[in-house]
Amino acid sequence: MNGLYYLILIVMAAVVVVLAMGIGGFAKGGKFNAKYSNKMMQLRLLFQFVAVLLILLFIYLGGKG
Repeated sequence: MNGLYYLILIVMAAVVVVLAMGIGGFAKGGKFNAKYSNKMMQLRLLFQFVAVLLILLFIYLGGKG
């Protein structure tokens, strides 16, 4: 259960990093934004989905104790 908690923190940190990269690319514009903006959004959504699933699993397993 403790390992799952740290995994959730890592995935949530990944969401923040990808979000910051996406916002930075959007603010800067240019080639990076044109090439990677959609990929950054897709990656952020994937990480958010995984984080929500892990949080739900954590809550589910916590209720079993």
